[in-house]
Amino acid sequence: MTVMVSRRALLCAASAGTFSLVMGGTAAGGTLGKAATRPVPGWYDEVKLGIFVHWNAAAIPAFAPVHLLRDLVAPGTPNVPLRLQQQTWRTLPYAEMYQNTMAVAGSETGRYHAEHYGTMPYDGFVEQFRDRMIPGWDPGPWAELFQQAGAGYVVLTTKTEDGFLLWPSRHTNPHKRGWQSPRDVVGELAGAVRARGMRFGAYYSEGMDWTFGGIPITDDTKLIEAMPQGEQYARYTDAHWRELVTRYRPSVLWNDYGFLPNADAEALFETYYATVPDGLVNDRFDMSRPLPADFVTLEYAATTGPADRKWEACRGIGTSFGYNRLESDASYLSETALVHLFVDIVAHGGNLLINVGPTGTGQIPAAQRERLLGLGKWLHTNGEAIYRTRPWDRAKGITSMGQQIRYTTSNNAVNAIVLDSPGPVVEIDMTPGPRATITLAGTRDRLRWEPTPHGARVQLPRSAARQPAYALRIR
Repeated sequence: MTVMVSRRALLCAASAGTFSLVMGGTAAGGTLGKAATRPVPGWYDEVKLGIFVHWNAAAIPAFAPVHLLRDLVAPGTPNVPLRLQQQTWRTLPYAEMYQNTMAVAGSETGRYHAEHYGTMPYDGFVEQFRDRMIPGWDPGPWAELFQQAGAGYVVLTTKTEDGFLLWPSRHTNPHKRGWQSPRDVVGELAGAVRARGMRFGAYYSEGMDWTFGGIPITDDTKLIEAMPQGEQYARYTDAHWRELVTRYRPSVLWNDYGFLPNADAEALFETYYATVPDGLVNDRFDMSRPLPADFVTLEYAATTGPADRKWEACRGIGTSFGYNRLESDASYLSETALVHLFVDIVAHGGNLLINVGPTGTGQIPAAQRERLLGLGKWLHTNGEAIYRTRPWDRAKGITSMGQQIRYTTSNNAVNAIVLDSPGPVVEIDMTPGPRATITLAGTRDRLRWEPTPHGARVQLPRSAARQPAYALRIR
């Protein structure tokens, strides 16, 4: 099995002083945040697609090894050998974590930094990012692209592990002078996406902030030790959350690294829900106890989440969240693979939060744009089989020719989404009622069909265009 080791994979205490690196929001022996006492706001389950944006100063060097970490750490595996832990941290493919990886002895990132930047500290990138990159950034093209991709919400990294804030906070960093943007990136992007009919969400790295020390992180024990603790840091992060809530009213609060107890989380949620009644919080605020959460987060892990909870899968188009100059078509998902991934997630009841990593100057790389525009084009035709749908009796099927099918349902119709390009005929593995009508998504013409031992053989229009997948609407 191929495993991508998640930088947001949470460390849960298996016993005192013992931790296991796991995927997504749960661990063997760990705690899954319990469902919130209120229903999940309907908008979130209807839109299905969100855009994650990772943008920090690491987008200037934009370097990380390009690979999936195979057979290193399986979900829930206890007692991972120290050698494998160290290999993981030395070869992380996440370019947005450049600051830590460059400090790990023997890392390719460290060698790259020495060759290109000498002894310049990471602070030099932050200064360039704050003073030269952010002033020239334009939120309009981002919002336009995300709308064209068919997204319903956008989640921005307001603060990543490097601690730099993308808004002019009243609560400044106690250890780093000028460690925030004078320009209100958060507010401007929120305004731009809302003007185009999308929701805005705020990511915040609460459990990890390297301005408070802790790097280099070289193994799982060092990761725990790097987490800021104490009353000062708790007040600092709580003030930021409350500022984000009152100033920007985000529709999603997306916390990260919820390893350590957060005594004030319930009070924050109460304030948040009073301010944004249809807002949501994720399950990464406090993994030490079953804290209420509106949805479960999975990362580079699976296309199937818990059957009894709303869940969201997040990942980059390639192997990194932040921009990595080494990535190419070979490491990015193809347009077809992205469509298939999205359809699979929706059929199983989840949302996809697909990530873009802008360059240091705020440009979204052409290869990432192409994938998003391809997904948007597909949704323009087939969106009725995705938006506002629910899982059907079963998520998966197969045609008589071995093509994969994913099922959704909505408006008294079942949608059979065939993960292939249309041909002259297809035989699906369900038998409609004798008076059922079948249409191709994006058209109104009824298709001829007949029952078969396998299910139903459907005649497709010769004019059907090639596309990564096509949806049959069965009423």
